[in-house]
Amino acid sequence: MGGTMRLPVIQGLIRRRLLVNFRVEADVMARYLPRPFRPKLHRGYAIAGICLIRLEEMRPTGLPRFCGISSENAAHRIAVVWNEASGELREGVFIPRRDTGSALNHWAGGRLFPGEAQRADFSVTDEGSRISLSLRSRDGRVAVKLQGHACEALPGSSCFASLAESSAFFEAGSVGFSVTRDCCRLDGIRLQTKSWEVRPLAVDHVESSFFADASVFPAGSVTFDHALIMRDVGHRWHGEADMVTERTSEGG
Repeated sequence: MGGTMRLPVIQGLIRRRLLVNFRVEADVMARYLPRPFRPKLHRGYAIAGICLIRLEEMRPTGLPRFCGISSENAAHRIAVVWNEASGELREGVFIPRRDTGSALNHWAGGRLFPGEAQRADFSVTDEGSRISLSLRSRDGRVAVKLQGHACEALPGSSCFASLAESSAFFEAGSVGFSVTRDCCRLDGIRLQTKSWEVRPLAVDHVESSFFADASVFPAGSVTFDHALIMRDVGHRWHGEADMVTERTSEGG
């Protein structure tokens, strides 16, 4: 879609953003990623996860808030590093799958703004201190269930030593590249937030069909690590140049 005219900047409010994170054996994750990506490691582990995000007031810059739309969305993402042709080392996230509850987002993704998303049905109960969320994609390929509650610290089993260490790791991943219908082209997008503040979320139950796929993640190679939550953050999405890969991911 190199000739497609896209809206330059989309702005709105992140009403709720959950980052549900898993640690993965580095060699397993490396086999899954398309070139030029390599896993961004933390204490020897690759870090992957699901971003579950409620967006509100989403509109092109310049339009008033009442013109914006709201939606529930999900993105499966993997922290990566890569080298530009110049040799510069960069970092961000590779996104093999996006899902949305919005018919407009499904239609516009890849057309008016980067990021092709599949249709999914979401069920969310957000009571502030407690959250219950489930999604099932209409193509039957993705299902997620999550129950969690507010807490003060990361679990002791996490490979991150502190909330500050986790926050810094994920804040650096503001650029994402998403799988498209084109086998070897990835849509690029960059998230710009007006502030960055994450809080830990204790997870009582989590299920993910993506991370349960033994053809990608052999038994014992992936483990839930921790979850974070953000609320009420003004933000903008900026398009980034597309990336051409030698192949898409094995699961994409």
